[in-house]
Amino acid sequence: MSRVEAKKPSLYISEPLSKDIVHRSLSVLSSILKSCYGPTGRLKQLHNGVGGYVCTTSQSSAVLRCLSVSHPVLKVLTASVQNHVSRFSDCGLFTAILCCSLIENLKSINILPCTVIKISKHLLSLCTDYLQSEACACRVPVDFSNLETLFCLVRSVLTSKPACMLRKTEVDHLTRLTVKAFLLTVPCHVETNAVLGKCVIVPMKGRRIADSTVFPGLLLETTENQFPKPLSVKRTSSDVIKVALFCVSMSGDLSDLDEGIITVHHGISLEMSELDQLLNVGKQLVNDGIGLVACQKVIHPSLKQYLKENHVVTVDRVGLPMMEPLSQMTGALPIASIHDFSPSCYGSLKDICTVSFAPKRFVHLIPNDSLVCSLMLCNRNETTWDELKRAYETAEHVLQLTLKEPLALLGGGCTETHLASYIRHKSHDLPAGSFKAIDCSETQFQLVADAFCRSLESVASSLKHDDGDVFTDMVYGHCWLVPSGFSSVSNWSDLVSKCGCGINNNTQNLNWRVLQSQFSAPVLQSCPKEPPVKAADFLTLDCFASKCSGLQVAVETANLILDISCIIEDQN
Repeated sequence: MSRVEAKKPSLYISEPLSKDIVHRSLSVLSSILKSCYGPTGRLKQLHNGVGGYVCTTSQSSAVLRCLSVSHPVLKVLTASVQNHVSRFSDCGLFTAILCCSLIENLKSINILPCTVIKISKHLLSLCTDYLQSEACACRVPVDFSNLETLFCLVRSVLTSKPACMLRKTEVDHLTRLTVKAFLLTVPCHVETNAVLGKCVIVPMKGRRIADSTVFPGLLLETTENQFPKPLSVKRTSSDVIKVALFCVSMSGDLSDLDEGIITVHHGISLEMSELDQLLNVGKQLVNDGIGLVACQKVIHPSLKQYLKENHVVTVDRVGLPMMEPLSQMTGALPIASIHDFSPSCYGSLKDICTVSFAPKRFVHLIPNDSLVCSLMLCNRNETTWDELKRAYETAEHVLQLTLKEPLALLGGGCTETHLASYIRHKSHDLPAGSFKAIDCSETQFQLVADAFCRSLESVASSLKHDDGDVFTDMVYGHCWLVPSGFSSVSNWSDLVSKCGCGINNNTQNLNWRVLQSQFSAPVLQSCPKEPPVKAADFLTLDCFASKCSGLQVAVETANLILDISCIIEDQN
C-alpha cells in the first residue's frame, strides 16, 4: 500500500541551547517549578485540556507527570528528574530547579561546554566529598532511639505539601502516626537478610484528619453485615486461628475454568459439579481446623453459609494488592487451585474482630508477631486526600532511606546556601596545580564556581514566594528569610528569629548579605562554621540520600544538556 503522504526528512537542529524557544521553554518550566517550592508554594491545577480529572498539587511527582513538554531538551530534563523521584520520592523540585538554574547560569558565562563540564564535575565532587565527611556542618546524625529527629524529618515532608491543607495540630497527629506505622514495619530482631514490613493505606475520604489511626495487622473492607459481635471463630488447641488464602475464584462460575475441551456425560450438571467440589473444599478446610478463609476473588454464597455454620469466617474480594501483605502477615501461601492443595499452605493469626467506620465495615486481622500494619488515612475530600497519600508515601520512603543511612541534611534552604559558601571558600583556596589538572584557567574556574554557587542559592531563594528578601550569614552560611518592606534595615537580627532550618537564632553577631544580589558575593575567610547546637525541636530537615542524589542528578543532567550540539528529530 502506498503512503498517503510522502515521508518527511528528519529535522536537524544545531546548537539547540542557543535558540530562543529553548531559553523561553526552560524559563517557563523553571518558573512553574520554583512557584511550587516549599511550605508556601503555590498550587497548580493540571488537566489535559479536553476535560477529565483535574490534579491540584505542588508535588514534583504529580506536576511532572501531568505536565506536557514537547521540546527534546525539556524531555531529557523532566525524564531525569522523574527517574530520581521514582527512586527516592523526595527532593524532586530541588533537583529540577537546580538543574534549570545550572543550565541558565552556566550557559551565560560563554565558556566552552567541555570546560564547563570538567569544572562542574570537580565542584560536584567537592560537594559530595564534603557532605559525606564528618566535618560537614550541615549534616545531622539520626538516632532512631530518639524520635524527635524522626518527627522533624516527617514534619518537614508534610509541611512542604500545602495542597494537603493541614493545620498544625493535624501535622503533629499525622507525624506521630507516620513514625508509628513505620516503626511497626521494622523487624525487632536484626538478621542478615532483614526485610522491612509493609504499611497498607486504607482510604477514608470525607472524614476529619484527626480520625486517622494506625492498626497493627490488616483491615479488610467487607460488605458483610451479618458478622456477630464478638466473632465466633474456630481456634486451634494453641489458641491461634488457622488461615487459608486463595488466589483463585471460588464462585463456581464456569467462566473461571481454564481454556480447553470439557467432556460432559449425559445428565451431569457442570454447575452442580463445581458447587459439589467447592463444598468438598469447605469440608476439608473445616476438618483441617481453619478459622479464616480469605479469597482474592469471589466465594460462592453456599460455601460461605457452610463455613459460617462451622464457625469459619470468610472474606472475599480481597483484591490482588492485599495478597502479598496477607501472605507476609499470616505466613499462608496463596492457594491457586480448589482441586488440590496442601495443609502446608495454611497460615495463622492471633485474633479477628470487626471494625466499623461509617459507612465502611472492616475485618481486622490481628497478627501473632508481624511487620504489617494498616494506616486509616482520612482527609476532607478526594483532592486533599490524594495529595496527602502522596505526601505520606514520600515520608515513609524518607524514613526507610534514613534507616539505611541514618543521616539528614538541614532544610529550609540552609544546606544550599551553606554549600555555596563552602564552594566559594574552597574555590579561592585551590593550589595552582589544580587548574592544570582540570585543564582550565583560574578565571574560568572562578566564573563556573560562581555560576554553580548562584544556582545553589537560587534554589534557596525559591522558598520566598511573597515580597521580601533572602539573606545568608557570613558565619554559618545559613539561609534567612526577611519579610517584605525591611530591605533597608541594617540590623537584620531584629526581623528574623531563626534561620531556615531552625538551628540558629538571631542572638549571635552575624554578618549578612542578600542572596542573588547584583554584587559579587564576598568570600568567607574560613570554612562556614558548624552550628553550636546539633539537636533542637522543630528543625526543618531533608533526607540525606534523596538530596545527595538530587544534587548529583541535577549537575549531571545539566552537563548532559550543555553538551548537546545538535538534535535530529523525526517529523513523521
